[in-house]
Parts: sequence; C-alpha cells; structure tokens
Amino acid sequence: MSQMRMIRVGIFLLLAALAGACGRDLKTAQGVADEFVDQHYVNIDLNRAREYSVGLARDKIDNEIRLTRGQAIDASTRKPKVHFQLVETKQESEGRISFFYKGTIEVEDAPEFTRRWLVVARKEGDGWRVSNFTEYD
Repeated sequence: MSQMRMIRVGIFLLLAALAGACGRDLKTAQGVADEFVDQHYVNIDLNRAREYSVGLARDKIDNEIRLTRGQAIDASTRKPKVHFQLVETKQESEGRISFFYKGTIEVEDAPEFTRRWLVVARKEGDGWRVSNFTEYD
C-alpha cells in the first residue's frame, strides 16, 4: 500500500471516529431525552419523537399526531429555529431521571422567545424511554 493511500485511510478512520463520538448515546437516559427534544421541538418530527417515548409521553405524542393530521410539515414549511440546552438533571429514583431544558425559539418576523421543558426518562428493559414531558413559559 502506498504511503499516500495509508495517509488517506488514516484520515478517513480518524474522521469516522470523531463523527461517531459526536452522536448521542441512545443507551443513556440523557441521550434519549436529548434525542426526544431534538425530534419533537427542533425537527418537529412527532413520529420520530414517538419512537423514544412510552406511557403518558406516548399518549401525548399520539394526541399531537392526531391533532396535526393533514398538516404537512415538509421542506416548504417555515419552521422556527430552535436551540436548546440542558439546565438541570435530577435523579428521581434508580430508574427515573428528570431533565430540565431551556429552549430558544426564533420565528421569522417575530421576536425570539424561550420555553422550558421538563422531560422525564425511565428505565425500560435494557434502555431508556421518555415517560412524560411538559412545556413551560
């Protein structure tokens, strides 16, 4: 193998390792909670958010899906820009953790505003799922 080819392979492997390190660990409570917030509030993809939910959270998502049925959200939809940060984590019990997020929402032709989200994750078998979520002003 030529030296140039070995360098290219090395760079590729380094970039692949870095890309993998940037992803969320969906085997952790925080990884699942972050992904849920990302899908629900940032991407506005309720079906994907549903994949990370159980119980009351899934019921809430199903209701949102029912209420928005027929409202297409696609490339032509003007979506808000949403950024969020984890503010606090609280261990409720061995298999239950609450995450408090602050979201900043930018809508075209409107002032920026914030929302706070409480997302509760619970241990389900070998993984974690969002069992409840609440939005606050």
